[in-house]
Formats: sequence, C-alpha cells, structure tokens
Amino acid sequence: MTGAAATLRFGRLSEVPLAKLLEHMSEPRLRDHMPLLTGTWGKTEVKAFVAAKEACWERDGLGHWAFFADGRYIGWGGFQKEGEEWDFGLVLRSEAFGLGTAVTRKAMDFAQTDSRIASITFLLAPSRRNLGALARLGARFVGEVEYAGSIFRKYRLVRSGDGS
Repeated sequence: MTGAAATLRFGRLSEVPLAKLLEHMSEPRLRDHMPLLTGTWGKTEVKAFVAAKEACWERDGLGHWAFFADGRYIGWGGFQKEGEEWDFGLVLRSEAFGLGTAVTRKAMDFAQTDSRIASITFLLAPSRRNLGALARLGARFVGEVEYAGSIFRKYRLVRSGDGS
C-alpha cells in the first residue's frame, strides 16, 4: 500500500465493486473493533449496506464516502447524522491503516468548511486502545453510550471557530 504521500480521493460507496466491499467487510480484524458487524456477510448484506449509506446522502446531503488512495479502494467512512449530531467513522482495509491520519485530516478539513457540522462525535468500541489521534484532534471523552445493543466510548470534537 502506498504511503502518506498517496493521492487521496473521497467517492461514493456505490463506486466500489460489491466484491471489494465484501472482501473488506469480511476481514477478521474488523470484527475486533466493530461490535455491530455481526453474522456472515454476503452479496445481499453488502447491497443493503450500500443502499443504507446512499439513503443517508439522500436524506441528509452527506454520508459515508469510499476512500481511494492512488485510485485504489482503501476503506470507507465519513459523517453520518445520528439524531442532531454528526458522527465520524473510519473503516480502513488493514493494509491501509497507515493512511488513517491523512484520511481523517482530509475529512476534518471538509467538516471545518461545512456549516452543518458544529461538532463531531466519534463512537469507539471499548476494544480500541490507541486513542492518541483523538486527543491530537482535540476530541474530548463524553462517556459510554449504548448504540444498537453495544457499548461504545463517545468522544466529541467541537469545530474550531464555532464558539461552542
């Protein structure tokens, strides 16, 4: 996989072949940090996943992107509206873990210019131990929350210049 100098592009999940998404979502390492990723994924589940993410774009005008580095699919994530909050998620392919900071920086730059996003939440599984990147962003721990039957650690980043 290319390094941090890779050319990053954010696209739509519908651009990614279903087989690539299925391969990604079937990576065993994902299940360690994604408690909502249950059951066996097949073509039907991947189609439903893409449809649900595209519905967020239709409803909210923003949603999860597909991430590409030098033209290759490296993962998905972005902003999804949860109630009145915008939650940021990042799910990279294991060989692209080193690009997480660059992808997040590009997404945070986007959020800084989008007037809809006053603050950003991050929901992390308790299995996540390396939280230095959140601290460097300025995100603060809010508490533990239950979401869809699983416990997550919730962090919030208030957009700079917002005054909140």
